[in-house]
Amino acid sequence: MSNSWFIIANPTSGNRNFSKQWEEIQQLLNNKKIDFSFAFTQFSKHEIELVDKAIQNGFRNIISVGGDGTLHNVVNGIMLQRYVKTSDITIAVIPQGTGNDWIKTYNIPNNVAKAVEIIHQKKTILQDIGVLKTDNNSVSYFNNVAGLGYDGYIVNKLKTLKRFGSIAYLLSGLAGLLLYKKSVFKIIFDDKVIETNCLMTIFGICKFSGGGMQFTKNVNSTDGLFDVTIAKKLHLLDLVFNLPKLYSGKIVHHKKIETYKTKEITVIPQTTKPFIQADGELIGTGKVTVKIIEKAINFIIN
Repeated sequence: MSNSWFIIANPTSGNRNFSKQWEEIQQLLNNKKIDFSFAFTQFSKHEIELVDKAIQNGFRNIISVGGDGTLHNVVNGIMLQRYVKTSDITIAVIPQGTGNDWIKTYNIPNNVAKAVEIIHQKKTILQDIGVLKTDNNSVSYFNNVAGLGYDGYIVNKLKTLKRFGSIAYLLSGLAGLLLYKKSVFKIIFDDKVIETNCLMTIFGICKFSGGGMQFTKNVNSTDGLFDVTIAKKLHLLDLVFNLPKLYSGKIVHHKKIETYKTKEITVIPQTTKPFIQADGELIGTGKVTVKIIEKAINFIIN
């Protein structure tokens, strides 16, 4: 089993013809003589259960076929299982989703044939993973970017807009600009306590979120530190006039944005209970404590 891959595929990811894509994926893997077994997800967070069974059955290599949500759930399955060290597990991704933000950090193309070739090359990185604990003591892990405030509001809006494909991110972002109300956040990390009117607070391990936007400054996915971005009293016009900077990453130089590096951070909303998102998945509302787990899982990268 040590060289064989277990594929977890989400047939509902993105807006593609999955059966046609699945035929192509199998053919390409067979052409590369990559040995694999597979299972399809059948309900929300089914990936967690499938990962657990695969690891019990001796698999140490897992391919996530889907979008950022599928990968998020695969990562949670690995972090929650108790059979082997998480660093003994390797994940590869064949992107099929709408946003596919995690792959952008590692220059993995949104192309099945190229993704399979990257798996064949077997270049890996031992990446950090974040863990969030919410008000009700629920625990979630993330491999890309998490946050609360405006970005959580956007993720909540996305649920009803996903059918529009990649433009859904823009539509939900515009809805957020018009409707989201900023909250006062108390932000505690290292020796700092910051209390400010806040649009959102972001915790980054990798670079991209929200369909290609960059809210992080100096991410290094293996340095054991979050790249924290605190967007303060940004208004609608601030974001509209700086739209290109949201995608180039230059938005972090705006005078109303502060960035920090830390291993652990707690954010306590003072006036409302904003949505918390991790890798584009809603995980709760209100207060959150976030910690980093250094070099937790191997990922196949370009």
